Amino acid sequence: MEKGYLALVLHAHLPFVRHPEHDEFLEEDWLFEAITETYIPLLKVFEGLVDDGADFRLTMSITPTLGAMLMDPLLQDRYVKHLNGLIELSGRELERTRWQPEFQALARMYHDLFIDCRDRFLNKYNRNLIYAFKKFQDLGKLEIITCGATHGFLPLMESNPNAVRAQIKVAAAHYQTMFDRRPRGIWLPECGYYPGLDEILRDEGIRFFLVDTHGILHGSPRPKYGVFAPVYCRSGVAAFGRDMESSKAVWSANEGYPGDYNYREFYRDIGFDLDYDYIRPYIHTDGTRINTGIKYYRISGRMDLSQKQPYVRQWALDRAADHAGNFLFNRAKQVEHLHDYLGRKPIVVSPYDAELYGHWWYEGPDWLNFLFRKMHYDQDVIKPITLMEYLEHNPKNQVVTPSFSSWGWKGYSEYWLEGSNDWVYRHLHKAADRMVELAKRFPDSDGILRRGLNQAARELLLAQSSDWAFIMKTGTCVSYAVKRTNDHLGRFNQIYEQINNNSLDGAWLADIEYKDNIFQQIDYRVYA
Repeated sequence: MEKGYLALVLHAHLPFVRHPEHDEFLEEDWLFEAITETYIPLLKVFEGLVDDGADFRLTMSITPTLGAMLMDPLLQDRYVKHLNGLIELSGRELERTRWQPEFQALARMYHDLFIDCRDRFLNKYNRNLIYAFKKFQDLGKLEIITCGATHGFLPLMESNPNAVRAQIKVAAAHYQTMFDRRPRGIWLPECGYYPGLDEILRDEGIRFFLVDTHGILHGSPRPKYGVFAPVYCRSGVAAFGRDMESSKAVWSANEGYPGDYNYREFYRDIGFDLDYDYIRPYIHTDGTRINTGIKYYRISGRMDLSQKQPYVRQWALDRAADHAGNFLFNRAKQVEHLHDYLGRKPIVVSPYDAELYGHWWYEGPDWLNFLFRKMHYDQDVIKPITLMEYLEHNPKNQVVTPSFSSWGWKGYSEYWLEGSNDWVYRHLHKAADRMVELAKRFPDSDGILRRGLNQAARELLLAQSSDWAFIMKTGTCVSYAVKRTNDHLGRFNQIYEQINNNSLDGAWLADIEYKDNIFQQIDYRVYA
């Protein structure tokens, strides 16, 4: 009989990036890379576990922006084109490396991988990965939760409760269109929580959310079981806290498993290594070198990229198996200790960005596969569980008000509100106030006015994405993040002025409806 539970939680999110006005757009590759390196590999792991009768449980968010992109026909077509290019490139690599045995096997691995991805995407999944993930939710193996509509950082929107409520209501409605049911859980964007937010979640039927460790430990009153049991807010919504020990073992590149010298080196890619004329047809059309996903080297050690050694797939798989065994051993000992100390079966909640598995840490899906199989076959101390399943088995929990918190650097709001990005909030707050004003001023509308009001809501939501402030802080793709913020705010304000002047431009409105087509069923009155 198990003494406790492990709840692995993956946060699958990408900002809404869709540019039909261009034949190709560099930032759309974020989605294509994630499909090839994370989402399809995860599905393959799930399929293998089910086929072999190895029981598993996993909680996973699929954010509304990611879900919308995965279901978008334009992006689906572009992904197939992307794969076709990789298949052609990897085919050329088979020829180029024919006298380099240390690379030939890897070229074959990538060529087979890309062909398999295309076959699965077109034939097995019929282009729509949402339905593929839904299958495992329907089987009871996967609990899919939602997120804020566009990943807006909710603590910095608290001054306008209607704007916060709209992020949640639109997300819940979109989830229902994807999965034919209401969401029971939510990954709060950036795990950002403030007291009272749970009441808005309750109104949408959401039963639980996640916070970082200090959100629980600094709660009031002090939680009796720490982060090893959920707590109920006074609204009745449950909060689960992150276990730092298990999380750090995986996400830390310095101290965690992904930094092992036998694992694949992310930052050495043939898109930058090979002769420009050779690689030119497979990089961006403006000539910018990009990651292709074909990487031939292992981490090797703390050394210059030029000194890295060739990647050996079997060595990496062996380490993934070792690390899965080590993780399970440590969690079992942790659970045994907590069970005796707390006097109840603890839950160890380990949340991660989904893209860590496969995209950043190439062997991550293999590690998950080994871990679930070892949990099923090799021990009976710890059992995998979803967060909703735990609540159903353990309905009585302490009532605590979690503290304001996030999982960002230093644990609060600094990453999304500091010198590089603080300028955006006066504009976001003003736009949110204007959107509430419009929704209340036009409780009933139709025709072009209703289209304009709905598009204004879309533009505001897209401007509120925490990704833009995050990118400004990290210093990567800053010009794109600034442009997206300005574009959406500019479109919102133009709609606002045209509505006030009773002069909506139908042709211009149709153009931005085509470009920013997220949430087709949106009703602007969520802001009322």
